Amino acid sequence: MSYLFTSESVSEGHPDKVADQISDALIDHFLAFDPNSKVACETLVTTGQVVLAGEVNTQTYLDVQNIARDVIRKIGYTKAEYMFEANSCGVISAIHEQSSEINQGVDRKTGDSFEEKANAQGAGDQGMMFGYATRETENYMPLALDLSHKILLELAEIRREAGGIEYLRPDAKAQVTIEYSDDNEPIRIDTIVVSTQHDEFDEDEAMLAKIKTDIVGIAIPRVKAKLSDEIQALFDEDIVYHINPTGKFVIGGPHGDTGLTGRKIIVDTYGGKGAHGGGAFSGKDPSKVDRSAAYATRHIAKNLVAAGVADEVLVQVSYAIGVAKPCGIFVDTYGTTKVKNAEGKAMSNGQIAKIVEQLFDMRPYAIEQRLKLRTPIYSETAAYGHMGREPQTVTKLFKNAGKETTVEVELFTWEKLDYVDKVKAAFGL
Repeated sequence: MSYLFTSESVSEGHPDKVADQISDALIDHFLAFDPNSKVACETLVTTGQVVLAGEVNTQTYLDVQNIARDVIRKIGYTKAEYMFEANSCGVISAIHEQSSEINQGVDRKTGDSFEEKANAQGAGDQGMMFGYATRETENYMPLALDLSHKILLELAEIRREAGGIEYLRPDAKAQVTIEYSDDNEPIRIDTIVVSTQHDEFDEDEAMLAKIKTDIVGIAIPRVKAKLSDEIQALFDEDIVYHINPTGKFVIGGPHGDTGLTGRKIIVDTYGGKGAHGGGAFSGKDPSKVDRSAAYATRHIAKNLVAAGVADEVLVQVSYAIGVAKPCGIFVDTYGTTKVKNAEGKAMSNGQIAKIVEQLFDMRPYAIEQRLKLRTPIYSETAAYGHMGREPQTVTKLFKNAGKETTVEVELFTWEKLDYVDKVKAAFGL
């Protein structure tokens, strides 16, 4: 019998995502001016107010007010009627120095060789992190989440373009429900939910009709047109659409709902597929394994699936604070293993994990170096998901307190399929 699975996403203007983007903009600026910075930065946004708090160990000074305002302006909160506006909102900073007791386990004096540095840098905290990949989509992401992200990215594009849907405001959410067959293949899209903030209309009934017509008639077809033929075939006339189902949605963003860094961890990862260790990403430098190891396990899972080891893979890694070597690595292929052991039988999850442990160095310093994480690459991750994105090299300009620096960086390195050949060789594929 078929079954349904649902995932959601939120737009860059959602209050929690506003907070994430401010926190990650601060991370990028710290790393741009001091790549050795250690930062844990939280942001709260509410009506007319931004509060920054956290711990920092750095050699640079940041004008955090201007950085926060620039982020808010870029998102689109630029009108007084939003009750949260880039130029007029208050920005309070309670950022202070990082505890030396935490830092002593991460920054130990060491030699210059890779091995010495990798053994000296312990994990920034204890915990477990998960990475996941599936053949369901071209970017090895769960379909429901991937479509939810794409709907909101299209809405943001329409909101900004000349002649687009001018009444749209920055805050929005999308949710997609997929019907699957017994053998876990997507059959069709069952339900699409979109709630978008909008300007005032003269009549509520006309407003709801107009928004539904524009979302279903303009935004969704634009999303569909960018998809593969296989995914386009899942759209049919029986899709149930819930567009702004509560009705009017004028009051939104940080004025409608207080936002906090790290409250959208399922949106940031796999939409409820696979698993999540519980740690947020945004606002943390890469010495925090909540972030770096989650990226590393996604890199492993994606390369395993792309290489043909399995159709679906979950990878877990765990750490003790201050210790470099992981406590353990776990792999689950959900019974989709394609590789055989020396006896000609399907390789067990434990056997796959042993090979993974040999292929991928999961010490925190090694992860930072392999994925080039100690660079200012994090603002781009803070909305529309940290996983499933397109790796690319860009040049970024950072301005702060009268200083400027230009940095060329690689974005989303954990999405690269650069280990496929090594995986194939290791598994005899």
